[in-house]
Amino acid sequence: MTYKNPAPTVDIIIELSDRPHRPIVLIDRLNLPHGWALPGGFVDYGESVEAAAKREAEEEVGLGVQLVEQFQVYSDPARDPRQHTLSIVLIAIAQGDPKAGDDAQNLGIFDLWQLPTNLCFDHDRILQDYCYYRRYGFRPRLYV
Repeated sequence: MTYKNPAPTVDIIIELSDRPHRPIVLIDRLNLPHGWALPGGFVDYGESVEAAAKREAEEEVGLGVQLVEQFQVYSDPARDPRQHTLSIVLIAIAQGDPKAGDDAQNLGIFDLWQLPTNLCFDHDRILQDYCYYRRYGFRPRLYV
């Protein structure tokens, strides 16, 4: 019997702790789907979620990150137009100047009140939940 399972991914909300208001880093994706996105990617076979998050942060924005906490898991089958994925979203902190690399044609540093509107996947929802968490200190309710 063959099973078809969603592919595990990580997305990292990277707060730049050495800047006022702890802005976050987003990448402007080089590959489809185009638009702004959280740094992240697929978890490799034999790799932990934490190791994948650190690897993806280094590859996409050139930053070594300190993982702070697991934020939420997002698993809507339609969240990624390429295939069914589930994303473990982690919050991390970093310092320094990020540089676009790997899947990023560009990157931006954004305060939470100035986020771009053309976000890929379900990253608008993730960032809305994250803004609520940063502002009120409460995790968003699960969407069931």
